[in-house]
Amino acid sequence: MNKLIDPQGRHIHKLRLALLDACNFRCVYCMPKNPKFLPNEKLIPRDEIFRISQILLGYGIDEIRITGGEPTLRTDFLDIVRDLSSLNLKKLGLTTNGLHFEKILPELSKTNLSNINFSLDSLNKAGFEAMTGSPHLKKVLESVFMAKELGFNVKLNVVLMKGINSREILDFVEFSGKYEIEVRFLELMRIGEARESFERHFISAEEVIKEIETLSQLKPVERPIDSTSFNYHLDNGAQIGFIASESRPFCGGCSRLRLSADGQIRPCLMKSEGFSLINKNEEEILELLHKTMALKPIDRIYDVSQPMNQIGG
Repeated sequence: MNKLIDPQGRHIHKLRLALLDACNFRCVYCMPKNPKFLPNEKLIPRDEIFRISQILLGYGIDEIRITGGEPTLRTDFLDIVRDLSSLNLKKLGLTTNGLHFEKILPELSKTNLSNINFSLDSLNKAGFEAMTGSPHLKKVLESVFMAKELGFNVKLNVVLMKGINSREILDFVEFSGKYEIEVRFLELMRIGEARESFERHFISAEEVIKEIETLSQLKPVERPIDSTSFNYHLDNGAQIGFIASESRPFCGGCSRLRLSADGQIRPCLMKSEGFSLINKNEEEILELLHKTMALKPIDRIYDVSQPMNQIGG
């Protein structure tokens, strides 16, 4: 198989695939106050998703994570997953908010999608609604437990914001140990809406670790060099990870490209530059891949004004 190697020698083999920019939550760190979503005709069509993914597979992409917005809002979501399941991928994953997700989980269990990350920022109803604008914590938790029962590899992604959900750190540690579900704490990033409130709400991974150490010893877990997270096992059986994009950026080992909901291949979560792959042939796509990889940053970019939902989680 071919390999994509960027000018810094990084092996690029992962794709974040955004199916749309719309969402049924209004998370305070992600969604603009008055969001404007792409019309359906501007979204990358299902057949193009498969065709482009198939070409990228030939060039060395072996892991795809489906993101949004909320990807399950696409009416052809299951068909897209089935299409991608026919490819010889090393890993096919999904990031979702889990709302109404239990309806499609039985069908998803028949595909090759094996990894589901749930965005879940609070374990209590008031905190959940403050973070997401949604009252449906119970439905999300039902989806989490059902996914685990069906055999999916389940993780929780928790964006921590000081003064909103930061008091729940130990609650999530207890949850992880009790239900044997990995919890990953994400640092707030200077993206879109979060830039204005960043200084007020940011809490570093180091602060969180110090709080957890009052409860348990953290035993490091070995991770691949291109992992976005660093992880620990705790005395209570909890599996805890940290995605410390601000305080411990991982740009030097980044192995990812991003395909936006309108078909733009992009080098980084923090860069808005990209090139459309829609209706491009294999030779053109390879040329654009190399142009995109040349744009991948070596060091952390300070901020980006584009809203998170338009970039893809």
